Amino acid sequence: MKSRLPVFSFLFLDLFLILISTNISAQKQVQFREAPQFYNSPDCPSLTADDNEAEVDPDENDNHICSDHAVHVAMTLDTAYIRGSMAAILSVLQHSSCPQNVLIHFVASASADASLLRATLSSSFPYLKFQIYPFDDSAVSGLISTSIRSALDCPLNYARSYLANLLPLCVRRVVYLDSDLILVDDIANLAATELGDKSVLAAPEYCNANFTSYFTPTFWSNPSLSLTFANRRPCYFNTGVMVIDLDRWRAGDYTSKIEEWMELQKRMRIYELGSLPPFLLVFAGNIAPVDHRWNQHGLGGDNFRGLCRDLHPGPVSLLHWSGKGKPWARLDANRLCPLDALWAPYDLLQTPFVLDS
Repeated sequence: MKSRLPVFSFLFLDLFLILISTNISAQKQVQFREAPQFYNSPDCPSLTADDNEAEVDPDENDNHICSDHAVHVAMTLDTAYIRGSMAAILSVLQHSSCPQNVLIHFVASASADASLLRATLSSSFPYLKFQIYPFDDSAVSGLISTSIRSALDCPLNYARSYLANLLPLCVRRVVYLDSDLILVDDIANLAATELGDKSVLAAPEYCNANFTSYFTPTFWSNPSLSLTFANRRPCYFNTGVMVIDLDRWRAGDYTSKIEEWMELQKRMRIYELGSLPPFLLVFAGNIAPVDHRWNQHGLGGDNFRGLCRDLHPGPVSLLHWSGKGKPWARLDANRLCPLDALWAPYDLLQTPFVLDS
């Protein structure tokens, strides 16, 4: 008679592995603390008559979208970067003189669990005015070419090119922010940037950067392509912080212009990075300037090793961990760079070891 012990042993092992797997999955469901509520200063214009009341009904968001007094902010939202997004939101509200006038437009992949994202935001920011817009990845996935870092190839990374199509027509100006940054200044000052008579967007320019390095020798050796920047003084700018005039963007159909360069990139390799070069091709040399204090970028190091970096000289209104190294990842790995300590106070992650008071 054959023993059945091995069968029971295997069943017990399978059950044990299922329990372990379930426990790991549960641990991956990160939770965030509720942020403090922030109120407008007395001289802030009111979006509605109810804005000065203690509670704002989240269902009333639609009434604020077209207000001329709203400060419109756009960000992408996904589970991979949501920890950074939560910190960025907190920093925006904490340093705003009119936080109840801030309205955030989140763009999320159409395949994402929008209800979970909404619940996560509402749990930490019960009074935040926000909307979530679904982004169809297929609209851009066929245009994306592989770049030097896989994170740059995510379709959602290209959503900034489609804000004019996604946001309501009554939203005429928006501040676009990446998820790996914090503000230490009033975002209304950035939103009020003068764009002049013709500029579609404004951003800090870095004219000391080697602009030619953002494009391949194939681009520069082609006379018809290199003439793209004729009669312009193109400078590098980082697309993680931009003030965009959506009316002018729509009128000029700039989404199509960006897509045309992406289509060319599929046929001949003219750049190596992700969504940045098409913006440079369309806008470099024609943008309104913004003080460098509004994008102290590169704190995440380069795209390969993500080593620690120092601040650029001068005042600081916004710290940006562009590059491979993200402060939350280095925090978890206990390998903090010195400037990551400035991000940590905005981290809303609920650790399992925090005791209820």
